[in-house]
Amino acid sequence: MTKIKETSTNFSNKKALAEECPEVYASNMIGGQWSLAICCYLINGKLRFGELKKKLENITERMLTLQLRRLERDKIITRTVYAEVPPRVEYELTEIGYKLKPIIEELEKWGKLHKKIL
Repeated sequence: MTKIKETSTNFSNKKALAEECPEVYASNMIGGQWSLAICCYLINGKLRFGELKKKLENITERMLTLQLRRLERDKIITRTVYAEVPPRVEYELTEIGYKLKPIIEELEKWGKLHKKIL
């Protein structure tokens, strides 16, 4: 993943648009194929890292880790570590993360409809 330089015009435009348009802000939070896919799987409840990795067959462990950290930083998921041997870590949507459920369901419906017309 490459970061956009904070001094670039592109960065300024994205930031201004996200501040003006709540839809763009929300899209930036869950945008990208992996973030949305992770949220889709977590809608049904807690999952461990290995379970997420199995469900997202083509994601690398590094990318999954980066996406989980970003979602945690943005308060969309929580990470719970249990003091066991071996350590057990579970990921779950936060209260605001669970509010994505109707949006994700509507995206699913729209995606199925759009696939039919193509």
